[in-house]
Amino acid sequence: MGAAQKSSEKSFKKKATDLLKVREMGVLVALIILMMIMTFASPFFLNTRNIFNVLRGMSTIGIMGIGVTMVIVTGGIDLSVGSLMAVTGVVTARVMFMGGHPVLAVIAGFGTGLLLGTVNGLVITKLRVTPFIATLGMLSIGRGMTYFFATGVRGTVASNIPMRNEAVNFLGAGYIGLVPMPVIVLGVLVVFFTFFLKNTVLGRQIYAVGSNEEASRLSGVNVKRSQVFVYSITGVLCALAGIINSGIISTAATNAGMGTELDVIAAVVIGGASLTGGMGTVIGAIIGAAIMAVLRNAFVLLRLPGFVQTISIGVVIILAVALDNLRKHPAK
Repeated sequence: MGAAQKSSEKSFKKKATDLLKVREMGVLVALIILMMIMTFASPFFLNTRNIFNVLRGMSTIGIMGIGVTMVIVTGGIDLSVGSLMAVTGVVTARVMFMGGHPVLAVIAGFGTGLLLGTVNGLVITKLRVTPFIATLGMLSIGRGMTYFFATGVRGTVASNIPMRNEAVNFLGAGYIGLVPMPVIVLGVLVVFFTFFLKNTVLGRQIYAVGSNEEASRLSGVNVKRSQVFVYSITGVLCALAGIINSGIISTAATNAGMGTELDVIAAVVIGGASLTGGMGTVIGAIIGAAIMAVLRNAFVLLRLPGFVQTISIGVVIILAVALDNLRKHPAK
């Protein structure tokens, strides 16, 4: 009986040790600690309405974070996600504003995201422009297109466009029971893309490309196809985030997504993705997005100045990257 008990204890310790080695575990613990602190700091934090508001607020970051996770896993980066979110939302609203059918409007929004995301991938793979520069350029192009679709050729003062269809707005503002629709959409995407990356050939190839591009190529992996794919899917996910964001406020805003690319990349890196590629998970990105959302909610509930929020997010990003570097290159 004593031997069996010792064996059981060893098995438990081994499982606990293996669990602690999981990259996402440290981030999850940090999220739990942060939530515990906020529970004591504000009586409003654990309010059901506040929790669901936090979840809905992080949904667009989480959705785009899924795409950016795949991009970063391949060793790339995407700085254009905020602009793509804005332009796809405006395109969707513009088509409906001009009398187009809502289904056509949504297709136009997703098509725009797919097109611009694919352009990112092709510029990087065919023209051999570094991902940083290619997506930085798309950031500006996407923002310019946003103003164009909002104001027309004359380029008058930028104006927002109302989203005039309740069914489309439901994606952002609707509820199923007590749960906001964006949270449900995010949950479905997390399950789907977690399965995709772990259990499909293309998913495993995405990790292989980021781990060693040359070895992947020699092994018969179509590296360029994988790279174009992740940027294209990111464009589609940005379109979904843009439509959801517009639905939340019933308006496609021209300034939507400004600075969002930093939040998305921060969430992915905080969640354990390595900027050198080969590492990162969808679950980690969602936990990272949750940390960002809880932090922002904390600043509101505790009535802290806006500059503290901006500085804190910057510190979190630096710490996340520093920890990633220490994991890969521990001090001797």
